[in-house]
Amino acid sequence: MSWARIMAPVAGAQGDKGLLASAAVLAKAFDAELACIHAPADMADLMPWMGEGFMGGVQVTALESLKEAAVEGARAVGAMAAELGYARTRVLTLESPVWAGLAMEGRLSDVIVFDDAAARGKGPLAEAFQQLVADEQRPVVVARPGLKVGGVALVAWDGGKEASRAVRTALPLLQKASSVVVAGAPGASSRNFDLSRLTEFLGARGVKATTRTLDGSGDAAGLLLNAARDVGADFVVAGAFGHPRLQEFIFGGTTRSLLNSEGPSLFLSH
Repeated sequence: MSWARIMAPVAGAQGDKGLLASAAVLAKAFDAELACIHAPADMADLMPWMGEGFMGGVQVTALESLKEAAVEGARAVGAMAAELGYARTRVLTLESPVWAGLAMEGRLSDVIVFDDAAARGKGPLAEAFQQLVADEQRPVVVARPGLKVGGVALVAWDGGKEASRAVRTALPLLQKASSVVVAGAPGASSRNFDLSRLTEFLGARGVKATTRTLDGSGDAAGLLLNAARDVGADFVVAGAFGHPRLQEFIFGGTTRSLLNSEGPSLFLSH
């Protein structure tokens, strides 16, 4: 089992450079295709404001501006992708309806990479992050500076289905790690779970892991982040908790704290 296609949604701004560089690090580690998916502002989003059967000068100007921005964004993405120097890079600019195209590309990818801004609800791809995690239930990597494959991975475990899905989908990443630590805070969870059961599961799949029981209650995210710092984790693998409501993903407290932290890169699955 490995990852064959890494997807990086981008808006076509210079701020995408860091995200693409991180996604390239991930793709190179698995000799995977790097799909740079340019998601421009969607002209269809303007239609409800234009009035049925009517287009005035302001509306026409707005549409033309969006078209020009999409063309410039596509050029910028192409240039940034070329600078990566990774032969297995593919660039695709989505057309309206953009969200439908983004969802389909996500379904055809093993992992989707976002940056901190989108994960924290900022920037043009914030809604895409929420929808791909919640509605599409796609595994995502929140790439932070210094993203590294082959280092230390800390797995957050509480025996729940979200954590289980995260571990199973992150197996290729864990199999490349130099060290894997399974961490859990029994006092901060309503579930009964045994950390050693997960190490057995991982061991049967070629991943040698140790356990770390976190003492304390209440703030599970804080306990996990402290443990990540203690072990020098390069990645935290965790289940994403929350529920979709009115196109907004309401994150649970632990997930929200992880997303807003200054900790290592995250691998999340809902």
